[in-house]
Amino acid sequence: MKRVAFVFSTAPHGSASGREGLDALLATSALTDEIGVFFVGDGVLQILDGQHPQMVLARDYIATFKLLPLYDIEQCWMCAASLRERAIGGEAKWVVDAEALEPEPLRQQLDRFDVILRF
Repeated sequence: MKRVAFVFSTAPHGSASGREGLDALLATSALTDEIGVFFVGDGVLQILDGQHPQMVLARDYIATFKLLPLYDIEQCWMCAASLRERAIGGEAKWVVDAEALEPEPLRQQLDRFDVILRF
């Protein structure tokens, strides 16, 4: 089985990339157990709790990330440098239990996967 990584690097609002990535992630979970999810750059905003997408006339799919454990997707990481760049501190609440890693350890985790899909 191929190990598949999903990298979310875009903000949740303003494009359909995050929603499409989430759909692909959930569909892929039926095919393989070897899935990793990475949130880098503006992608860390994909799982930030307490957003109000209806205020920008966007569809609310962020809460759907809460379903990842039900699909046995438990390997989730986010970039610690991206959090600092966006002034997101340790008090932030997340819809997914993701481990914050510095860029180099994050790249090492990503290197373990055979296929990388970026959204």
